Amino acid sequence: MWPILFYLPFGVPLYAYGALLCLSVVIGRITAVRLARRAGLDPRLMDRACVWALAGALAGTRLLYVVTNLDQFSNPIDILLIGRGGLVAYGGFLGGFVTTFVFCRIHRVNLWVWVDCVAPSLCVGLLLTRLGCFLAGCDYGRPWDGPWAVHFPAGSPAFQEQTFQGLLPPGATQSLALHPTQLYESLAGLVLLLFVVAIRRRRRFPGQVFLALVPAYAVLRYAIELFRADLHRGALGPFSTSQVIAMVTFLSAVSVTHAIRRGLLQSRQSKSECTL
Repeated sequence: MWPILFYLPFGVPLYAYGALLCLSVVIGRITAVRLARRAGLDPRLMDRACVWALAGALAGTRLLYVVTNLDQFSNPIDILLIGRGGLVAYGGFLGGFVTTFVFCRIHRVNLWVWVDCVAPSLCVGLLLTRLGCFLAGCDYGRPWDGPWAVHFPAGSPAFQEQTFQGLLPPGATQSLALHPTQLYESLAGLVLLLFVVAIRRRRRFPGQVFLALVPAYAVLRYAIELFRADLHRGALGPFSTSQVIAMVTFLSAVSVTHAIRRGLLQSRQSKSECTL
């Protein structure tokens, strides 16, 4: 755990999560705009689209956390105080997609071409920000005494929660051994990045890369949620909030992909009939 990387002049702390989040935004923005240029989109316009998507993602991450933890916000002003609460990654994906959809409709940009350009950036963001989560000690896993289990020191979220639950002996200086779920998600980001790069080389229609990424991430996220133990991520019955969203987004992406492929097949059939 290394929540503060170092201190800037005048004693200003540089937080690990914030630094890696900013790094992911910079890399993601540059990558998406370059891919947009190759796809024939206006790079200046799509750079503005990145700003819209970032604003929507930040709003979405906070909104989903608030919705799943309403008991923590008796004062509406607290909603704006991110330091007192948290962020939910899936909310960022959904919020970013909504603002991207609106932007593309306003500026008459092909949504599917653009989101294919954004897909690799989403994977990079997942890879880097989850490393930040690991350094900050949030989004921790369930107790597990396995070969790559990790301990978090006194004062960490995991240590505090396990102390509250009475799981730690008196005088403990670190948490129980846990699944490093943050690193699982970071590794998932790397795997998904390789996956979307491979899909891009073989794509047959606009949107195929993004529509392949969504269900792939949904499967991995659903599985990783089984090993998480942080209590502030929300739940609906036996499922965590992220698992429910994973199931909905999986089915949605598969349905849209099926509809697009069916439309392409019908279009090809009609063209072949016209040539006969």
